[in-house]
Amino acid sequence: MPRSLRRSSSFGVLAAVLSAVLSPAAAAPTREEIERSVKLREEWQYLTREIAWPAQWTPDSRAFTYRKTVEGGFAFETVNADTLAKTPAFDHRRLASELTRVLGRPVEALRLPFAEFRYEGDRQVIAFYLDEQGWRCSIVAYSCARQREAGRPRGFGVVRDLSVLADNHPRVAPDGREEAFVQGDNLVIRRNETGAVVQLSTDGSAGDFYDPETIAWSPDSRYLMIYRVRPGYQRRVVRVEAAPEGQIQPVVRSQLYPKPGDAVDVEQPVLFDVQTGRQTMIDPALFPNAYELSAPRWRLDGRTVAFDYVRRGHQEVKIIAVDAASGKAHAAVTEAADTFVYADRRFAHELGRSGDEIIWASERDGWNHLYLIDGRIGHVKNRITRGDWVVREVLRVDEAKRQIWFAASGMDKGEDPYFRHYYRVDFDGRNLTPLTPEAADHTATLSPDGRFLVDTYSRVDVPNVSVLRQSSDGAAVATITEGDISRLTAAGFRPPEVFSAKGRDGKTDIWGMIVRPRDYDPAKSYPVIENIYAGPHDSFVPKQFWPFGYHSGGDKVIGMQALADLGFIVVQIDGMGTANRSKAFQDVAWKNLQDSGFPDRILWHKAMAARDPSYDVSRVGIYGASAGGQSTLNALLFHGDFYKAGVAYNGCYDNRMDKISWNEQWLGWPVDASYAAASGVDHAARLKGKLFLIVGEQDSNVDPASSLQVVDALIKADKDFDLLIVPGGEHSVGRSSGPIDYITRRQAEFFIESLQPD
Repeated sequence: MPRSLRRSSSFGVLAAVLSAVLSPAAAAPTREEIERSVKLREEWQYLTREIAWPAQWTPDSRAFTYRKTVEGGFAFETVNADTLAKTPAFDHRRLASELTRVLGRPVEALRLPFAEFRYEGDRQVIAFYLDEQGWRCSIVAYSCARQREAGRPRGFGVVRDLSVLADNHPRVAPDGREEAFVQGDNLVIRRNETGAVVQLSTDGSAGDFYDPETIAWSPDSRYLMIYRVRPGYQRRVVRVEAAPEGQIQPVVRSQLYPKPGDAVDVEQPVLFDVQTGRQTMIDPALFPNAYELSAPRWRLDGRTVAFDYVRRGHQEVKIIAVDAASGKAHAAVTEAADTFVYADRRFAHELGRSGDEIIWASERDGWNHLYLIDGRIGHVKNRITRGDWVVREVLRVDEAKRQIWFAASGMDKGEDPYFRHYYRVDFDGRNLTPLTPEAADHTATLSPDGRFLVDTYSRVDVPNVSVLRQSSDGAAVATITEGDISRLTAAGFRPPEVFSAKGRDGKTDIWGMIVRPRDYDPAKSYPVIENIYAGPHDSFVPKQFWPFGYHSGGDKVIGMQALADLGFIVVQIDGMGTANRSKAFQDVAWKNLQDSGFPDRILWHKAMAARDPSYDVSRVGIYGASAGGQSTLNALLFHGDFYKAGVAYNGCYDNRMDKISWNEQWLGWPVDASYAAASGVDHAARLKGKLFLIVGEQDSNVDPASSLQVVDALIKADKDFDLLIVPGGEHSVGRSSGPIDYITRRQAEFFIESLQPD
């Protein structure tokens, strides 16, 4: 019996009967329809032509290269910036043959397993990333090799892996006369003329050692800076791979994995005068309780050395500058916040030879903007940008012309506030010049010489267009590619609908998109499924055209379309607590990860239902992966009266179990009650609705024990749920690797059973 008929009052029963007659529900999909839906991406992804990815310039600025869609797949094309002549970037067949050999699996010429590369040398070598590994391939001899990264790994950047030897090759001074390295945990130098070894430090030990990977020589070879390190906690996550490929017995795997609250490496910058042997400990009063210090970098004049400092808890960031002659340090610039300083928005450019001026990105007025800082005293000389909009990226700082090229969103009123546009502005804030006028989301790359930019723009309903522009004023030089989606449209593709509604404050627009079944009938009633990712580090509703992602757990349009075609309306929303709007918008997430923007999301759903009678808010499901998995579980824990079913992938369900870097950024340090408040383990007894947990056994991003701790808590609370553990599955299980079709089918069947009428 349809759930709508199970009402207590006679009036409710009558209303439900009338609703069922006037707005009939769709019949449940057959197994054949489900399997066809699972294959939708495979059927559609090669139907477009001339859809270009953002361009990469050659180092000499004479050409640029991009990937684009062609008959049968994708091809890389290089364009001469002066003549606009187009040629293949390399021999795709020969490269595919070599990758087939070295990878041990078939690689097709028009389906190479990378989306971008860079030229090295005289355009005879290309470099790219594949399976999170760096590769270099000669495109003369067509030979490829994986790049081995030298040095000691660090767990999430803050704890050195002491099981791996540090890279202790001698660091040669700029004048070539001396070289520095570590011997017996202490810093030494070798005079190259005589071979004599001179010990510069005597206070190093195994528990407080000098790290050779931090050695930095001054340009005049007189000074060097190095960090003395007191190691942090070597926490290791251990995973059992139950069904390794090619063998019967399981394998135990171990990973350095610092978690919130763990002790991080303590780094003490030490300055040495190589001529006199003087050793100066840099006073840590300016950088107490450091979460991390950047590698030391010498200014061009050799008079000062600088490093970046992030305080534990992420509420303060500084550039510390040290005078080489005296060893005295000062804060060249300081950024502080009551909540957090957003790591991904940090930008600094030290001007000239001495760093006396610094271009600095700051959210101090509530929006991310650029400032010109006096690096000698740390004060603002002048603002460069201002307004209720966000600087998203800095492309280029031209010190000679005192101009900046940058991307921003939200400047053009009446547009989607997430659309990026590009601009040029002078250091004093004058002559702000728009460079990309089309009402769309733009991604631009500047030529190294600063003359041109390649602007690739699109919307979810407008395929990619790439234009070569003058960087001075944005004037179009030539259209390079225009996407053709005629065959995709003929196959049934329809772009998603963009919709905005007011958030919890009654004023702020919350933006989302809607994907309907291809056989959508407005007279019918459809259950709704929300695809959620609510991490504070970004916004997630697609703004560009390319709709092809992986089905389960993905955030792309075709995966949502495949699910919608089974009788759902599928949506995605950016609620408060996500990035790329004001700081106040993002600050909602501070020590409040359980919020996930749900007050805004629920209002958005209700506003859509008020406009569209087919949108049934009595039957809303939700799915997401990683932080989206955590949000999915929390939807059923904290908003179970609204959300009725959820599929949660690889969630960080208790932030105390997850990586130190992401969680201390948003929940702070020390670990406090806010971690427990967001915990799906602590609140498991609150579960309402139907839950399907999916986890990759070998997740190296989120400790898979987090999922099993939720399972334990749900069992203890006597809660029913479904669980799928994927042997050998990584964090990307069901999205970019693993048994995608199987997991996609299981998710579809779960929602059909949970949300559609009997």
